[in-house]
Amino acid sequence: MFALVAAALLAASPDAGAAPAPASAGAVHPQGGADFTAEAKLLYRIVACQGDLPLPANIDAKVVEEHCKKLKARIDKYRKTWVEVASPFIQKLKPEGLPTTVVYPFGGGDLISALTTYPELTEVTTMSLEHAGDPRRIHKVDAKQLRESLDVIDRTSAGLLVANDSKTENLMKAQRGELPGQLSFFLIALAVHGYEPVSLRYIALDKDGSVKGHTAEEIAAVEGKEGKLLRAGWTAPDFSEAFDNYEMVFVKIGGDPKKDQKVHRHFARNLDDDHVGADEPLQKYLEARGRICAMTKAASYLLWRDNFSRIRNFLLAHMEFMVSDSTGVPPAYATKAGFEQVPFGHFSESFLGANAAHNADFKKLWAKAPPLEFRYGYLDKGMQFHMLITKKAPGAAPEKKN
Repeated sequence: MFALVAAALLAASPDAGAAPAPASAGAVHPQGGADFTAEAKLLYRIVACQGDLPLPANIDAKVVEEHCKKLKARIDKYRKTWVEVASPFIQKLKPEGLPTTVVYPFGGGDLISALTTYPELTEVTTMSLEHAGDPRRIHKVDAKQLRESLDVIDRTSAGLLVANDSKTENLMKAQRGELPGQLSFFLIALAVHGYEPVSLRYIALDKDGSVKGHTAEEIAAVEGKEGKLLRAGWTAPDFSEAFDNYEMVFVKIGGDPKKDQKVHRHFARNLDDDHVGADEPLQKYLEARGRICAMTKAASYLLWRDNFSRIRNFLLAHMEFMVSDSTGVPPAYATKAGFEQVPFGHFSESFLGANAAHNADFKKLWAKAPPLEFRYGYLDKGMQFHMLITKKAPGAAPEKKN
Protein backbone atom coordinates (compact mmCIF):
# COMPACT_ATOMS: atom_id res chain seq x y z
CA MET A 1 0.00 0.00 0.00
CA PHE A 2 1.25 3.45 -0.85
CA ALA A 3 0.55 7.02 0.28
CA LEU A 4 -3.05 8.00 0.90
CA VAL A 5 -4.87 10.40 -1.40
CA ALA A 6 -7.71 12.76 -0.64
CA ALA A 7 -11.25 11.45 -0.86
CA ALA A 8 -12.11 14.36 -3.13
CA LEU A 9 -10.12 12.71 -5.89
CA LEU A 10 -12.21 9.55 -5.85
CA ALA A 11 -14.46 8.67 -8.74
CA ALA A 12 -17.74 8.32 -6.90
CA SER A 13 -20.96 8.17 -8.88
CA PRO A 14 -23.44 10.99 -8.22
CA ASP A 15 -26.20 8.39 -7.99
CA ALA A 16 -24.30 6.02 -5.72
CA GLY A 17 -26.60 6.71 -2.80
CA ALA A 18 -29.79 5.88 -4.69
CA ALA A 19 -31.93 3.07 -3.28
CA PRO A 20 -30.63 -0.20 -4.79
CA ALA A 21 -32.62 -3.17 -5.96
CA PRO A 22 -33.34 -5.88 -3.40
CA ALA A 23 -31.71 -9.29 -3.37
CA SER A 24 -32.99 -11.55 -6.12
CA ALA A 25 -36.64 -12.36 -5.43
CA GLY A 26 -36.00 -12.53 -1.68
CA ALA A 27 -34.01 -15.74 -2.08
CA VAL A 28 -32.67 -17.41 1.07
CA HIS A 29 -29.12 -18.77 1.11
CA PRO A 30 -28.84 -22.49 1.94
CA GLN A 31 -26.55 -21.67 4.87
CA GLY A 32 -28.78 -18.87 6.15
CA GLY A 33 -29.31 -15.23 5.29
CA ALA A 34 -30.25 -13.51 2.05
CA ASP A 35 -28.92 -15.15 -1.09
CA PHE A 36 -26.98 -12.97 -3.55
CA THR A 37 -25.79 -15.77 -5.82
CA ALA A 38 -27.70 -14.36 -8.81
CA GLU A 39 -25.93 -11.01 -8.38
CA ALA A 40 -22.56 -12.75 -8.06
CA LYS A 41 -23.09 -14.65 -11.31
CA LEU A 42 -24.27 -11.52 -13.13
CA LEU A 43 -21.26 -9.53 -11.95
CA TYR A 44 -19.02 -12.47 -12.86
CA ARG A 45 -20.37 -12.20 -16.42
CA ILE A 46 -20.09 -8.40 -16.63
CA VAL A 47 -17.01 -7.58 -14.55
CA ALA A 48 -14.96 -10.79 -14.81
CA CYS A 49 -16.07 -11.48 -18.39
CA GLN A 50 -16.83 -15.16 -17.87
CA GLY A 51 -19.72 -17.33 -18.98
CA ASP A 52 -22.58 -16.74 -21.38
CA LEU A 53 -25.25 -15.48 -18.99
CA PRO A 54 -27.67 -13.26 -20.96
CA LEU A 55 -27.22 -9.58 -20.21
CA PRO A 56 -30.23 -7.77 -18.70
CA ALA A 57 -31.90 -4.98 -20.67
CA ASN A 58 -30.23 -2.25 -18.59
CA ILE A 59 -26.72 -3.53 -19.39
CA ASP A 60 -25.08 -2.11 -22.53
CA ALA A 61 -23.44 -5.07 -24.28
CA LYS A 62 -20.98 -2.84 -26.15
CA VAL A 63 -19.69 -1.34 -22.90
CA VAL A 64 -19.17 -4.83 -21.48
CA GLU A 65 -17.44 -5.98 -24.67
CA GLU A 66 -14.99 -3.07 -24.53
CA HIS A 67 -14.18 -3.79 -20.90
CA CYS A 68 -13.73 -7.51 -21.51
CA LYS A 69 -11.34 -6.97 -24.38
CA LYS A 70 -8.99 -5.04 -22.07
CA LEU A 71 -9.44 -7.36 -19.12
CA LYS A 72 -8.84 -10.58 -21.03
CA ALA A 73 -5.56 -9.24 -22.43
CA ARG A 74 -4.39 -8.40 -18.90
CA ILE A 75 -5.51 -11.77 -17.54
CA ASP A 76 -3.64 -13.65 -20.29
CA LYS A 77 -0.47 -11.71 -19.56
CA TYR A 78 -0.86 -12.18 -15.79
CA ARG A 79 -1.24 -15.93 -16.15
CA LYS A 80 1.85 -16.23 -18.32
CA THR A 81 4.13 -13.84 -16.44
CA TRP A 82 3.07 -14.52 -12.85
CA VAL A 83 0.77 -17.49 -12.21
CA GLU A 84 2.73 -19.87 -14.44
CA VAL A 85 6.03 -18.67 -12.97
CA ALA A 86 5.31 -17.96 -9.29
CA SER A 87 2.96 -20.81 -8.45
CA PRO A 88 5.24 -23.72 -9.45
CA PHE A 89 8.20 -22.02 -7.74
CA ILE A 90 6.31 -21.64 -4.45
CA GLN A 91 4.81 -25.13 -4.63
CA LYS A 92 8.29 -26.67 -4.65
CA LEU A 93 9.09 -24.92 -1.36
CA LYS A 94 6.20 -26.43 0.59
CA PRO A 95 6.55 -29.44 2.89
CA GLU A 96 3.91 -32.13 2.68
CA GLY A 97 0.83 -32.10 4.84
CA LEU A 98 0.30 -28.35 5.17
CA PRO A 99 -3.13 -27.09 6.27
CA THR A 100 -5.46 -26.03 3.46
CA THR A 101 -6.96 -23.21 5.54
CA VAL A 102 -5.33 -19.87 4.71
CA VAL A 103 -5.44 -16.55 6.58
CA TYR A 104 -4.32 -13.42 4.72
CA PRO A 105 -4.26 -10.24 6.85
CA PHE A 106 -4.05 -6.84 5.11
CA GLY A 107 -5.16 -8.68 1.97
CA GLY A 108 -7.22 -5.96 0.29
CA GLY A 109 -8.81 -7.34 -2.86
CA ASP A 110 -5.99 -9.81 -3.40
CA LEU A 111 -7.69 -13.18 -3.72
CA ILE A 112 -5.72 -13.53 -6.97
CA SER A 113 -2.39 -13.92 -5.18
CA ALA A 114 -3.89 -16.19 -2.52
CA LEU A 115 -4.98 -18.66 -5.21
CA THR A 116 -1.58 -18.42 -6.90
CA THR A 117 0.29 -18.96 -3.63
CA TYR A 118 -2.01 -21.67 -2.28
CA PRO A 119 -3.87 -23.33 -5.19
CA GLU A 120 -4.63 -26.24 -2.86
CA LEU A 121 -6.53 -24.10 -0.34
CA THR A 122 -10.05 -25.10 0.68
CA GLU A 123 -10.79 -22.00 2.77
CA VAL A 124 -9.25 -18.55 2.72
CA THR A 125 -9.96 -15.57 4.96
CA THR A 126 -8.85 -12.09 3.92
CA MET A 127 -9.03 -9.11 6.26
CA SER A 128 -8.42 -5.46 5.41
CA LEU A 129 -9.77 -1.93 5.69
CA GLU A 130 -11.84 -2.41 2.53
CA HIS A 131 -15.52 -3.39 2.58
CA ALA A 132 -16.87 -6.12 0.27
CA GLY A 133 -19.48 -3.99 -1.50
CA ASP A 134 -23.18 -3.95 -2.42
CA PRO A 135 -23.91 -6.10 -5.50
CA ARG A 136 -27.50 -4.89 -5.99
CA ARG A 137 -26.80 -1.70 -7.94
CA ILE A 138 -26.00 -3.76 -11.03
CA HIS A 139 -29.76 -4.16 -11.50
CA LYS A 140 -30.30 -0.43 -12.02
CA VAL A 141 -27.07 0.82 -13.56
CA ASP A 142 -27.42 2.62 -16.91
CA ALA A 143 -24.93 2.66 -19.79
CA LYS A 144 -23.10 5.80 -18.63
CA GLN A 145 -22.79 4.57 -15.05
CA LEU A 146 -21.68 1.15 -16.23
CA ARG A 147 -18.95 2.60 -18.44
CA GLU A 148 -17.67 4.85 -15.65
CA SER A 149 -17.76 2.07 -13.07
CA LEU A 150 -16.04 -0.49 -15.30
CA ASP A 151 -13.37 2.10 -16.05
CA VAL A 152 -12.72 2.40 -12.30
CA ILE A 153 -12.51 -1.40 -12.03
CA ASP A 154 -10.13 -1.52 -15.02
CA ARG A 155 -7.81 1.05 -13.46
CA THR A 156 -7.96 -0.25 -9.91
CA SER A 157 -7.51 -3.91 -10.81
CA ALA A 158 -4.52 -3.14 -13.01
CA GLY A 159 -2.21 -3.01 -10.00
CA LEU A 160 -2.89 -6.64 -9.18
CA LEU A 161 -2.89 -7.84 -12.78
CA VAL A 162 0.12 -5.83 -13.97
CA ALA A 163 2.31 -5.08 -10.93
CA ASN A 164 1.15 -7.81 -8.49
CA ASP A 165 0.33 -5.05 -6.01
CA SER A 166 -2.58 -2.80 -5.07
CA LYS A 167 -1.97 0.86 -4.36
CA THR A 168 -3.89 2.34 -1.46
CA GLU A 169 -5.56 4.94 -3.66
CA ASN A 170 -6.86 2.22 -5.98
CA LEU A 171 -8.33 0.24 -3.10
CA MET A 172 -10.02 3.38 -1.81
CA LYS A 173 -11.50 4.28 -5.19
CA ALA A 174 -13.18 0.90 -5.31
CA GLN A 175 -15.04 1.72 -2.10
CA ARG A 176 -17.43 3.99 -3.97
CA GLY A 177 -19.48 3.81 -7.17
CA GLU A 178 -22.00 1.57 -8.90
CA LEU A 179 -19.97 -1.65 -8.85
CA PRO A 180 -18.76 -3.35 -5.64
CA GLY A 181 -15.00 -2.93 -5.90
CA GLN A 182 -13.77 -5.67 -3.58
CA LEU A 183 -16.28 -8.20 -4.84
CA SER A 184 -15.29 -7.30 -8.41
CA PHE A 185 -11.61 -7.95 -7.61
CA PHE A 186 -12.55 -11.29 -6.06
CA LEU A 187 -14.58 -12.33 -9.09
CA ILE A 188 -11.73 -11.39 -11.43
CA ALA A 189 -9.49 -13.59 -9.28
CA LEU A 190 -11.82 -16.52 -9.90
CA ALA A 191 -11.70 -15.87 -13.63
CA VAL A 192 -7.89 -15.77 -13.62
CA HIS A 193 -7.68 -19.16 -11.91
CA GLY A 194 -10.52 -20.91 -13.72
CA TYR A 195 -13.16 -20.83 -10.98
CA GLU A 196 -16.75 -19.68 -10.88
CA PRO A 197 -18.98 -18.58 -7.98
CA VAL A 198 -21.70 -20.94 -6.81
CA SER A 199 -23.02 -18.93 -3.85
CA LEU A 200 -22.73 -15.53 -2.19
CA ARG A 201 -24.03 -14.16 1.08
CA TYR A 202 -23.11 -11.27 3.34
CA ILE A 203 -22.13 -12.20 6.85
CA ALA A 204 -21.46 -11.19 10.44
CA LEU A 205 -19.87 -13.02 13.35
CA ASP A 206 -21.81 -14.17 16.41
CA LYS A 207 -20.31 -13.72 19.86
CA ASP A 208 -18.84 -17.21 19.69
CA GLY A 209 -17.12 -16.46 16.38
CA SER A 210 -19.52 -18.49 14.24
CA VAL A 211 -20.54 -17.15 10.84
CA LYS A 212 -24.12 -16.07 10.19
CA GLY A 213 -25.72 -14.64 7.07
CA HIS A 214 -27.50 -11.30 7.08
CA THR A 215 -31.22 -11.86 6.49
CA ALA A 216 -33.25 -9.69 4.14
CA GLU A 217 -34.92 -8.14 7.18
CA GLU A 218 -31.57 -7.31 8.79
CA ILE A 219 -30.35 -5.75 5.55
CA ALA A 220 -33.50 -3.66 5.24
CA ALA A 221 -33.17 -2.48 8.84
CA VAL A 222 -29.81 -0.80 8.17
CA GLU A 223 -30.55 0.43 4.64
CA GLY A 224 -28.98 3.84 4.23
CA LYS A 225 -26.56 3.37 7.12
CA GLU A 226 -23.22 3.34 5.38
CA GLY A 227 -20.26 1.21 6.40
CA LYS A 228 -17.95 2.73 8.99
CA LEU A 229 -14.65 4.41 8.23
CA LEU A 230 -12.08 1.98 9.65
CA ARG A 231 -9.07 4.27 9.68
CA ALA A 232 -8.58 8.04 9.67
CA GLY A 233 -7.53 9.29 6.24
CA TRP A 234 -9.14 6.30 4.51
CA THR A 235 -12.31 6.43 2.42
CA ALA A 236 -15.67 5.39 3.81
CA PRO A 237 -17.83 3.24 1.52
CA ASP A 238 -21.00 4.69 0.01
CA PHE A 239 -23.02 1.52 0.60
CA SER A 240 -24.79 -0.07 3.55
CA GLU A 241 -22.85 -1.57 6.43
CA ALA A 242 -24.73 -4.82 5.73
CA PHE A 243 -22.28 -5.36 2.85
CA ASP A 244 -19.03 -5.05 4.82
CA ASN A 245 -18.23 -8.77 5.01
CA TYR A 246 -18.99 -11.62 2.65
CA GLU A 247 -18.75 -15.35 2.09
CA MET A 248 -18.40 -16.77 -1.41
CA VAL A 249 -18.27 -20.44 -2.35
CA PHE A 250 -16.62 -21.29 -5.66
CA VAL A 251 -15.62 -24.30 -7.75
CA LYS A 252 -13.68 -24.98 -10.91
CA ILE A 253 -15.59 -23.80 -13.99
CA GLY A 254 -18.03 -26.54 -14.95
CA GLY A 255 -17.33 -28.42 -11.72
CA ASP A 256 -19.87 -30.03 -9.41
CA PRO A 257 -21.15 -27.41 -6.92
CA LYS A 258 -21.60 -30.19 -4.36
CA LYS A 259 -17.98 -31.33 -4.57
CA ASP A 260 -14.56 -29.72 -4.16
CA GLN A 261 -15.96 -26.42 -3.01
CA LYS A 262 -13.65 -23.65 -1.83
CA VAL A 263 -14.75 -20.86 0.51
CA HIS A 264 -13.56 -17.28 0.65
CA ARG A 265 -14.56 -14.99 3.51
CA HIS A 266 -13.61 -11.34 3.60
CA PHE A 267 -13.89 -9.18 6.70
CA ALA A 268 -13.60 -5.39 6.71
CA ARG A 269 -11.47 -4.88 9.80
CA ASN A 270 -8.84 -2.59 11.24
CA LEU A 271 -6.27 -5.09 12.51
CA ASP A 272 -4.39 -2.90 14.96
CA ASP A 273 -4.25 -4.03 18.59
CA ASP A 274 -6.96 -1.71 19.86
CA HIS A 275 -9.52 -2.93 17.34
CA VAL A 276 -8.62 -6.63 17.34
CA GLY A 277 -8.41 -6.62 21.11
CA ALA A 278 -11.97 -5.34 21.36
CA ASP A 279 -13.27 -7.70 18.66
CA GLU A 280 -13.93 -10.92 20.55
CA PRO A 281 -16.01 -12.50 17.74
CA LEU A 282 -13.12 -12.05 15.29
CA GLN A 283 -10.66 -13.47 17.82
CA LYS A 284 -12.84 -16.55 18.27
CA TYR A 285 -13.38 -16.92 14.52
CA LEU A 286 -9.63 -16.90 13.92
CA GLU A 287 -8.96 -19.33 16.76
CA ALA A 288 -11.52 -21.69 15.24
CA ARG A 289 -9.50 -21.86 12.02
CA GLY A 290 -7.06 -24.18 13.80
CA ARG A 291 -3.74 -24.82 12.06
CA ILE A 292 -3.30 -22.51 9.08
CA CYS A 293 -1.05 -21.35 6.30
CA ALA A 294 -0.58 -17.60 6.01
CA MET A 295 0.57 -14.94 3.62
CA THR A 296 0.92 -11.20 3.41
CA LYS A 297 2.38 -8.77 0.93
CA ALA A 298 2.48 -5.01 0.33
CA ALA A 299 1.25 -4.58 3.91
CA SER A 300 2.96 -1.30 4.85
CA TYR A 301 5.26 -3.14 7.30
CA LEU A 302 2.43 -3.29 9.83
CA LEU A 303 3.62 -6.64 11.22
CA TRP A 304 6.86 -4.87 12.18
CA ARG A 305 4.97 -2.52 14.49
CA ASP A 306 4.22 -2.88 18.20
CA ASN A 307 0.57 -1.90 17.76
CA PHE A 308 -0.08 -4.87 15.47
CA SER A 309 1.23 -7.46 17.93
CA ARG A 310 -2.11 -9.28 18.33
CA ILE A 311 -2.48 -10.28 14.70
CA ARG A 312 1.25 -11.06 14.53
CA ASN A 313 1.02 -13.27 17.60
CA PHE A 314 -2.02 -15.03 16.17
CA LEU A 315 -0.05 -15.92 13.06
CA LEU A 316 2.96 -17.14 15.02
CA ALA A 317 0.76 -19.28 17.28
CA HIS A 318 -1.28 -20.92 14.50
CA MET A 319 0.58 -20.97 11.20
CA GLU A 320 2.71 -23.78 9.81
CA PHE A 321 3.94 -21.95 6.72
CA MET A 322 3.88 -18.35 5.46
CA VAL A 323 4.77 -16.70 2.18
CA SER A 324 5.43 -12.96 2.24
CA ASP A 325 7.53 -10.10 1.02
CA SER A 326 9.52 -8.12 3.61
CA THR A 327 6.24 -6.96 5.19
CA GLY A 328 6.00 -10.41 6.78
CA VAL A 329 7.07 -11.31 10.31
CA PRO A 330 10.53 -9.94 11.27
CA PRO A 331 13.20 -12.46 12.38
CA ALA A 332 13.20 -11.14 15.96
CA TYR A 333 9.67 -12.50 16.42
CA ALA A 334 9.77 -15.49 14.05
CA THR A 335 12.92 -17.10 15.45
CA LYS A 336 11.73 -16.79 19.05
CA ALA A 337 8.46 -18.52 18.07
CA GLY A 338 10.28 -21.52 16.58
CA PHE A 339 10.34 -20.59 12.89
CA GLU A 340 13.09 -20.52 10.31
CA GLN A 341 13.06 -18.05 7.44
CA VAL A 342 14.26 -18.68 3.91
CA PRO A 343 14.74 -15.59 1.71
CA PHE A 344 14.78 -15.26 -2.07
CA GLY A 345 15.84 -12.35 -4.23
CA HIS A 346 17.46 -9.18 -2.90
CA PHE A 347 16.66 -6.88 0.02
CA SER A 348 18.65 -3.78 0.93
CA GLU A 349 16.10 -1.75 2.90
CA SER A 350 12.33 -1.48 3.31
CA PHE A 351 10.47 0.26 0.51
CA LEU A 352 8.74 2.49 3.08
CA GLY A 353 10.44 3.88 6.15
CA ALA A 354 10.27 1.26 8.93
CA ASN A 355 11.97 -0.10 12.06
CA ALA A 356 15.78 0.15 11.72
CA ALA A 357 16.50 -2.99 13.76
CA HIS A 358 14.13 -5.13 11.67
CA ASN A 359 15.65 -3.65 8.51
CA ALA A 360 19.11 -4.66 9.70
CA ASP A 361 17.94 -8.19 10.54
CA PHE A 362 16.31 -8.62 7.16
CA LYS A 363 19.35 -7.24 5.32
CA LYS A 364 21.51 -9.81 7.13
CA LEU A 365 18.99 -12.57 6.36
CA TRP A 366 19.02 -11.73 2.65
CA ALA A 367 22.80 -11.46 2.39
CA LYS A 368 23.19 -14.75 0.49
CA ALA A 369 19.70 -15.40 -0.84
CA PRO A 370 19.16 -17.21 -4.14
CA PRO A 371 17.64 -15.19 -7.01
CA LEU A 372 13.94 -14.59 -7.59
CA GLU A 373 12.50 -14.20 -11.07
CA PHE A 374 9.13 -12.66 -10.21
CA ARG A 375 7.73 -9.89 -8.06
CA TYR A 376 5.95 -10.82 -4.83
CA GLY A 377 4.36 -7.70 -3.34
CA TYR A 378 6.65 -4.78 -2.59
CA LEU A 379 10.01 -4.18 -4.16
CA ASP A 380 12.72 -3.18 -1.72
CA LYS A 381 14.10 0.37 -1.62
CA GLY A 382 16.51 -0.59 -4.38
CA MET A 383 13.55 -1.72 -6.56
CA GLN A 384 14.53 -5.39 -6.32
CA PHE A 385 12.33 -8.50 -6.21
CA HIS A 386 12.25 -10.41 -2.94
CA MET A 387 10.17 -13.07 -1.19
CA LEU A 388 10.30 -14.75 2.22
CA ILE A 389 9.29 -18.23 3.39
CA THR A 390 8.61 -18.54 7.13
CA LYS A 391 8.15 -22.11 8.30
CA LYS A 392 8.39 -24.23 11.43
CA ALA A 393 12.03 -24.97 12.23
CA PRO A 394 13.04 -28.65 12.38
CA GLY A 395 12.54 -29.93 15.89
CA ALA A 396 10.38 -26.97 16.93
CA ALA A 397 7.74 -28.00 19.46
CA PRO A 398 4.35 -28.12 17.69
CA GLU A 399 1.62 -25.81 18.95
CA LYS A 400 -1.41 -27.40 20.51
CA LYS A 401 -4.23 -27.85 18.03
CA ASN A 402 -7.54 -26.16 18.69
